[in-house]
Amino acid sequence: MLFDYQIYLLSKQFSKSYPLSDYPELMYKEGRPYNCLLIDTHEDYLICVPYRTNISHNNAFHFKRSKRSKENRSGLDYSKIVIIKDLTLISSEKAVIDHDEYLETVQNIDRIAKDVSQYIDTYILHVKGKKILSSNGYERKYKYSTLKYFHNELGINMQD
Repeated sequence: MLFDYQIYLLSKQFSKSYPLSDYPELMYKEGRPYNCLLIDTHEDYLICVPYRTNISHNNAFHFKRSKRSKENRSGLDYSKIVIIKDLTLISSEKAVIDHDEYLETVQNIDRIAKDVSQYIDTYILHVKGKKILSSNGYERKYKYSTLKYFHNELGINMQD
C-alpha cells in the first residue's frame, strides 16, 4: 500500500464547516488544537486521524512507550477520523506533538495506515450492504464513529 503522511492541525475553517451542534461526534474544542495524522492513500480524499490523550476503546492505535501513555491510554483514534477533500480545512501550520509519540507513530506508520484503511473500508462495505457486520459488531466498532458525516467524501451513495 502506497501512502504519504504528515502531522497537521485542522483549520478554523473546519470548525465553521462542521459545527459541533450538527456534528456531535467530532472531538474538537474551541481553543484546543485538533492534532492529526494526515494520511494520503492517493484516493481523492485525505484521512485525518486525531491524536487523543485518553482513548477508552480498541478502535485506535494505542501508544505503548510514550510518557503520556504511561498515565493515560493515548493514541490515534480511528473512530474520530475526518475525511478531507477541501484543503482549506487543514491549517497551514504543522501540529506539535510529543516527540516520543511522533517516534512511535513513525515506527508504526505502515500498521497504522493499514488499520485506518481497513477501518474505513469495512464501514463502506457495511453501509453499502456488501459485507454486513452483526449489529453488535457494528455498534462496537462504529456507534460513535464520525464516518457517517463523510459519506459524500467517501463516495457512499445511499441509493446504491
